Formats: sequence, structure tokens, C-alpha cells
Amino acid sequence: MKKILPCVIGLGYVGLPIFLRLQKKFQCKGYDINKTRVDELNFKKDKNGEFSKKELRLKKKSLFTSDLTKIKNCNFYIITVPTPIYQNNKPNLEPLKSAVEMITKFIKKNDIIFIESTVYPGVTLKLGKIIEKKINLLINKDFWIGYSPERINPGDRNKTVDKIKKIVSFENCPKQIRNNILSVYKSISKKLILSNSIEEAEMSKVIENIQRDINIAFMNEIMM
Repeated sequence: MKKILPCVIGLGYVGLPIFLRLQKKFQCKGYDINKTRVDELNFKKDKNGEFSKKELRLKKKSLFTSDLTKIKNCNFYIITVPTPIYQNNKPNLEPLKSAVEMITKFIKKNDIIFIESTVYPGVTLKLGKIIEKKINLLINKDFWIGYSPERINPGDRNKTVDKIKKIVSFENCPKQIRNNILSVYKSISKKLILSNSIEEAEMSKVIENIQRDINIAFMNEIMM
């Protein structure tokens, strides 16, 4: 990989701040399936109220798009789509699977894919195997996959993404791929925690969510 060309897939609470950090250093593509969302961002409007018009200015020929053809030349994909819950309390991985299916059309040798969506341990490597079968390239040999749990705190103007400790996990990477991963993620956060176990990183996000849920439930009980 000569020049790093990142693409953030999903421009919600997680993806947008990551895109805005990346475009300070790289020519970055921000993709969202929701054309209305993309049009609003191109008019410098964030309906979530997280970023001002000034903060949404594009830099380094970066762009927001809902056109898949505009992201096919990227080589570092960061997937930040939601993973909602079904009514039976089971995780709905369909948005994540759809995003992965979408980029398999473009994955090339030495491309890097990072998942930031909330998943249970084992999902990232399973998705890598799906890609492997579709493009006839070997996971973590011909193309690379990793996991970095999102830690965005919407509405918090003090603990922004660049100030929050961020776990970055990948396995069996050669030096150049490792350097490219670190170059991208150091431009997102100043505080990286590196892990050589993707499943441990996935578990860390599950533990964090459980801790939050327990605290919220406990305070709700006290109020009742």
C-alpha cells in the first residue's frame, strides 16, 4: 500500500467524528447509504447537532457520498454501521453484513478493513472469512482485518474521540501494514491501546456496554 486512502462507512454518531479526524491528514471518503444524510452533510448540516458548519468543511479533497463508485479506489475501510437489537434481544447484524458484502466488490490485495460496530467475540474474523471466500484472497495474508471498539460519547464536547483511549486490535500484520494501521488510528485518537487479539477487543466492548447497562438499571431502580 503506497498512499493510504481511507473510507468511513456509516456517517452517524460514530462515523462522522472519525471521518472529520481522518480528513485532517488524509483524503478521506465518507459513505452512507442514506442519501438525505449525505446531502445534509454536503450542505454542512448535522441533524444530530454534534458539529457546526465550520467543523463540517471538507479538507484535502475529501468527500461525503452515497455513490458506491466513489469509494472503490479506497484501501482502508472503517465500518461504523449500527448493530441494533431484535425484539427477542438478539443482535441484528444485518446492517454490518450488508456493509461487508458491499465492499467485497472493491477489496484488493493489501487492503485493510476495520470494524467499529458493536459485536460479540468472534464476529470480526467470521466476517473476514466471508470476504475471503468471495474475493479469493486470504484473510490476514492478502488482505487485513481488525477491530476497534467505538467509544464515542454523543453530546460530550470535552471527551471527544481524539481524547478517549481507543483500543486497536489486529493479528499477524507485517511491518508496513502495522505502520499504516497506526498512522490511521493515531490521526483519530491520541491515546491508543494496542491488542494482538481481536476477540479480546470485541469482548472489551461487550464488558463496557454491560457496565453501562448495569449502572443505568441500578440508578433507575433507585429512582423507582
